[in-house]
Amino acid sequence: MYNKKLRFNKDGKFIILQVSDAQDMHIPRRGMFKMLNKIYDKVNPDLVVLTGDNILGNHINDAPIGNWQNVKSKKGTLKRMKKALGYLLDPLEKRNLPFAFVYGNHDDRNCITKNEQAEIYGSYKNCVPYNLSNNGLDCDTYNIPVYASDSDNIAYNLWMVDSAGSDDNGDNCFEYVKPEAVKWYEEESMRLEKECGKPVMSLMFQHIPLPQTKSLFKECDEGEKMAVKARDGKFYKLDEEKASGFAFEYAETTSQDFGQLDAIRRRGDVCALVTGHDHLNCFTAELDGINIVQTPGASFRSYGNMISRGVRVFEIDEKDTSVFKTYTISYFDLFGKNFFSVMRYIMNADEYEKVKLIIVILSVVIVISFIVYLFSIFNLFTRFLY
Repeated sequence: MYNKKLRFNKDGKFIILQVSDAQDMHIPRRGMFKMLNKIYDKVNPDLVVLTGDNILGNHINDAPIGNWQNVKSKKGTLKRMKKALGYLLDPLEKRNLPFAFVYGNHDDRNCITKNEQAEIYGSYKNCVPYNLSNNGLDCDTYNIPVYASDSDNIAYNLWMVDSAGSDDNGDNCFEYVKPEAVKWYEEESMRLEKECGKPVMSLMFQHIPLPQTKSLFKECDEGEKMAVKARDGKFYKLDEEKASGFAFEYAETTSQDFGQLDAIRRRGDVCALVTGHDHLNCFTAELDGINIVQTPGASFRSYGNMISRGVRVFEIDEKDTSVFKTYTISYFDLFGKNFFSVMRYIMNADEYEKVKLIIVILSVVIVISFIVYLFSIFNLFTRFLY
């Protein structure tokens, strides 16, 4: 586990790279990792934050082809999970990049608990310490102090909050932030303020957006540009007066709210609440005085489109930690829309890999059969001539 203090660089900057919804498995999609590796080298962040659905945990036991599971034991599941996380974490370890994580709704839908998964993350020397105490909170609810460039004073803070999945006691807390986590945030925030003599500015990361995020959408007609259909059968689109960016799907939010946004407003130390989960959405907004940042999915295995797949970068300036700069980097920002990048994308980037694999295999069989047929016709024709 990482045993150094995270701190602002000598130039007074701290760069965070957020990777959300990687959602890959033990047989990886090379396109996504090619994208991520190039981004790591381009950005060279001070910290990589993995904001949930880091693996496709509910399909980790699936057979390569077909809708059946070919792994039944916990040992087999754990082996596959370690391999899947290795593809995500090994490139960070290789580059000596510190990383932190929270879970999403897909991570722990299997027999490996959150704490057991955390041990895999923690086995990497660049994993920033997570919640190791038995304090009633999930292991992925914790905070990360960032120290000043020239002292051991805390200059910034990152809140990592669990928002999805069941806990290790089997309690069903699917898709919400526990009230205990909200209380913990307020108490820890006050403690930091007392220790540092002033509120410590911060970013808060979690996987699933809050219910209030839906207010950033407005109802519209089906035929309007960027209209998306919600579960209630109505059509909505991102309200351009409230948010900047794009949304190709209606917000899927936590099922309950236990006062998290009110707590953030009371404390006044969170510069932005940052989420993932909605793969097709990428926007920034202000909601009741609180900045909301939605980051698209990086996954090439799950759903997405040619605009959205990518990551988000945050740049914090030590001179004024109350503000931040942020931007996204997409797959095509890196590779351009040339023949090879587009073909790699087409073959790698969606949840229909098995269908495309079957199509490719059938196409090869058909082509070979056609060639054999032509060859046999040619042989018959040549025999007839001679």
